[in-house]
Amino acid sequence: MKCTILHEMPGRMRVRMAQPRMTLLQADILEAYLRTVAGVSEVKVYDRTCDAVIAYTAPRGEITAALAGFSYEASAALANEHSARALDREYQNRLVNAVLCRCVNKLILPAPVRTAITLWRSLHYIKTGLVCLLRGKIRVPVLDATAITVSMLRGDYATAGSIMFLLGVGETLEEWTHKKSVADLARSMALNVDKVWLQTADGDVLVNVGDVKVGDVVTINTGNMIPLDGKVIDGEVMVNQASITGEPLPVRKCEGGYVYAGTVVEEGSASVRVEKCSGAGRYDRIVKMIEESEKLKSGAESKAAHLADSLVPYSLGATALIWLITRNPTRALAVLMVDFSCALKLSMPIAVLSAMKEASTYKLSVKGGRFLEAVSEAKTFVFDKTGTLTYASPRVVDVVTFGGKDKNDMLRLAACLEEHYPHSMAKAVVAEAERRNLRHEERHSRVDYIVAHGVSSSVDGEKVVIGSQHFVFEDEHCVIPEGEQQRFDALPSEYSHLYLGISGVLAAVICIEDPLRAEAREVIDGLHALGIPKLVMMTGDNAATARSVAAAVGVDEFYAEVLPEDKANFIRAERAAGRKVIMLGDGVNDSPALSEADAGIAISDGAAIAREVADITVGADSLYSLLTLKRLSDALMARIHGNYRKIISFNFMLICLGVAGVLPPATTALLHNISTLMISLKSMTNLLDEEE
Repeated sequence: MKCTILHEMPGRMRVRMAQPRMTLLQADILEAYLRTVAGVSEVKVYDRTCDAVIAYTAPRGEITAALAGFSYEASAALANEHSARALDREYQNRLVNAVLCRCVNKLILPAPVRTAITLWRSLHYIKTGLVCLLRGKIRVPVLDATAITVSMLRGDYATAGSIMFLLGVGETLEEWTHKKSVADLARSMALNVDKVWLQTADGDVLVNVGDVKVGDVVTINTGNMIPLDGKVIDGEVMVNQASITGEPLPVRKCEGGYVYAGTVVEEGSASVRVEKCSGAGRYDRIVKMIEESEKLKSGAESKAAHLADSLVPYSLGATALIWLITRNPTRALAVLMVDFSCALKLSMPIAVLSAMKEASTYKLSVKGGRFLEAVSEAKTFVFDKTGTLTYASPRVVDVVTFGGKDKNDMLRLAACLEEHYPHSMAKAVVAEAERRNLRHEERHSRVDYIVAHGVSSSVDGEKVVIGSQHFVFEDEHCVIPEGEQQRFDALPSEYSHLYLGISGVLAAVICIEDPLRAEAREVIDGLHALGIPKLVMMTGDNAATARSVAAAVGVDEFYAEVLPEDKANFIRAERAAGRKVIMLGDGVNDSPALSEADAGIAISDGAAIAREVADITVGADSLYSLLTLKRLSDALMARIHGNYRKIISFNFMLICLGVAGVLPPATTALLHNISTLMISLKSMTNLLDEEE
């Protein structure tokens, strides 16, 4: 598409698209396209002027070539269906219209007309206050209605108009921030499934989810996210539907049961006939769930709302008392015009929601304000090892066979079973088989996945198991072939091991290298420096490997060969001791602990069930996100406590000046509302930018 470079500097250019106007959808498409271009670090598209500002690190020629090759039609699929641009435009227009109307009212309209408009607008606030009062609740609407009514009874229509204008602007800002934060959160929770097992005449085939049609049958297994809405036609599964219903307990789905896109299979396997290819309505369901959920409110927000409402009777009582003492309605009105509740109720939710929005810019998806509060107050951090402190891409370094088995045959068999499950160890086995070009056919029967243990199936009439040492030897009672105990004892302890048994006899041990994340030690030290006194590592791996990793990263405690219930029990005990606990994990086996913690944190490329039950999701590329999360949470709580001090001290000063007769009621009301607006606007700014 044709465009003109308006101006540029090294690594940055501003271009204007060759079109008379740009729709919001076109702006979203262009921005989404430019973000996919290699070397583009930041993009901002201005639909009103048809401009785009591009920051880049790639050669200039590659950027101009990408612009020349752009078309709206070819790139339409890149745009997010639920863009925030339309929402921002709606509220920007509302604020501009409110300011313009206020200016016209003050500067152009004659006094009688202004008075009539003020009287008409006041009816809404007075009605709301009366309804609240009739229900036996003395809340903020009662105070607002009283202040407006008293001002008009005194003939001070200018003050009444100013109060209503500032209240309206504040409500618009709060609503805008809330809706935008909810929308950002919903998009982060949106369905992200690329592949699905499609049932064909030749067996299950892994295909792109976009290739699935209505009427097709797909297979879902333990740990899988259900990709599409449909009906179960065979099998039985326990499904976690928290993303839709908010209910953490799994729901049993058997033949005839309906399953929804984006929910997660906790246990079992089933065949599902697809009825909706797009997972239609999931985004809207998520938005509704978030808006109705009390998860969104932190303890600080709830405290602010409670305090705001509880102060209203005292404000009314103080007004009456000042009038009785002074018999001066002006001084009494000064108390009424200045209330603490408005600023408390407005600024605290805005601060929390803005922090959640800021978190998303650091690849942190936070499902509620209370979880940021929990991170700030946490005394114990619990880490899973595999895929968390280590890279989520382990690799096979050796296959040790027993009983004369062939290495490639055993690896092929292991990959055949492991390809159905999303654990990082399973992915390593499948990847190594592919690297060695070991093709395999689906020769096994139904595959059963035992969480935190392993996989069991039947191949050519023989029972095959693969998993942990505990699972293979203690649960399945496999034995080491005669005369090979010494070779078994000599297995290298620096690696993680997957044990493969056939018909009750150990056939192979797959040695997997699971390298530590380069930043793991620095992150652990950083969390200690930020005030976390207890950092714990828990793993299902053997004690020797766990001890080595614990020493390398510097955790305070470690526990080896633990089961999912062991992790959950540990967290439960810590909480019973009065400590707030954060759990970080990435696998199916981590989901009970993630649910038990005050805040569960999942790695973004971990198992779907882990992401589903977690309260916070961090980007998989670096654990430094944890330090950012902790700093952000601490900064949020510092801002909230600072807001408390500012609101109480400033408003108390205004009341004193008003009662003393230094400031008239109109001035105190104006200053009060301006301070409320300023604190709220300040609460919308980025927390970490201020730290820097």
